[in-house]
Amino acid sequence: MEKHPLFNLLKNKALFDALASQFGTPLYIYSKERLIHNIEKLNHALKNNFSSYHICYTIKANNNPHLIKELKTAVPSIGGDCASPGEIYIAEKSGILGNECIYTGNYESPEDLKYAYDHGAHINLDDITSFDRLNKIGLPEDISFRLNPGFGKGAFSQIVTGGENSKFGVPHYDIVSAYSLAKEAGIKKFGIQCMTGSGVLDPDYYPELIKSILGTVEQLKDELNIHMEYVSLGGGYGIPYTDEDSTLDFDAVFSQVGKNFNSYFEQQNESKPSLWIEPGKSVVGDTGILLTRVTGIKDSYRKYIGVDAGMETLMRPALYGAHHRMYKVGEPDAPIDQTVDITGRICENTDRIAVDREFPYVEEGDLIAVMDAGAYCYTMSHQFCTRPKPAEVLLDGENPTLIRRRESIEDIFSGCEV
Repeated sequence: MEKHPLFNLLKNKALFDALASQFGTPLYIYSKERLIHNIEKLNHALKNNFSSYHICYTIKANNNPHLIKELKTAVPSIGGDCASPGEIYIAEKSGILGNECIYTGNYESPEDLKYAYDHGAHINLDDITSFDRLNKIGLPEDISFRLNPGFGKGAFSQIVTGGENSKFGVPHYDIVSAYSLAKEAGIKKFGIQCMTGSGVLDPDYYPELIKSILGTVEQLKDELNIHMEYVSLGGGYGIPYTDEDSTLDFDAVFSQVGKNFNSYFEQQNESKPSLWIEPGKSVVGDTGILLTRVTGIKDSYRKYIGVDAGMETLMRPALYGAHHRMYKVGEPDAPIDQTVDITGRICENTDRIAVDREFPYVEEGDLIAVMDAGAYCYTMSHQFCTRPKPAEVLLDGENPTLIRRRESIEDIFSGCEV
């Protein structure tokens, strides 16, 4: 059983009481120490196993520029994995250059492609038709296509992004046609990218995935004489969301990926391309805590604990049935004495942060910490029921810095003129 890396921090009730008093609840809190630990550990694993590599942090996981700047300071070579013009914008605002980014859209509009092209991002195309749209805008120096190898893996069916039911990528049987079209149009440099799903904790999956990608690399070399500048393994590296989950050992994972990758190009007597990855959750996921206050307790057909953070603040449980560890602040190891649903204030019956959760006794006004809230939590938050978005705070030791102010009701309507 693995306790959460921030578990002991939750014993500091005075700290969280002060944060709630100063910044209000619900509140997103991020640990700077954990953020730097995660990116440095990942960078170290890659440095030990590849002669050339590039980390593109997945902006969609958490787009706060203060966090991105911390990552860029810790690993100056870091780039951004962007899926929209807005993500390229905030990457650049955070100190990441356009040509350090990979842009992977899907069903991209001409406007999206033009923004990526104008900002010098490495464009990774989702389909053959995507190249037709890009060609009308301009030809970049290099191009890659997103390979759908016909299989995928993910923590939930909704986040599997490879296979026959996925809307993403070029089917493996069309990949030669895609690269042939780009080569005939005058593209000289190429990469390939493959992202097949998110939240994967199986350490054996990634070495097998790189083997599959390299099979396509070999096919493109044999049929089109294309040699890759970079090969992207994508993202999807999972984190534990329960005490029973095992943490991915990046040293072990990339040692095996590196053996497969390096031996292939050595056997082919080819110069090795750069290995790219696009991590998000594994970098920022376990750094985040959503701090929420108990607002009401109801004994009905079920026992409900109502809190001031609902599905508008944390969408993942309603969207995927995702599990987040939750603790009573100040007493994270308090004895369990009840089974409850923990719900927010939204007018939807799906507004449950937890269902049938064993939880300690709490009273109105108590603080609860929702863990692993650093990735796909604030960025998925919304304003349903006209609830403003929460503030975000970066915690350096016990020193907080406000990195995004709390939205006001007036902010929601700032674009409306009545």
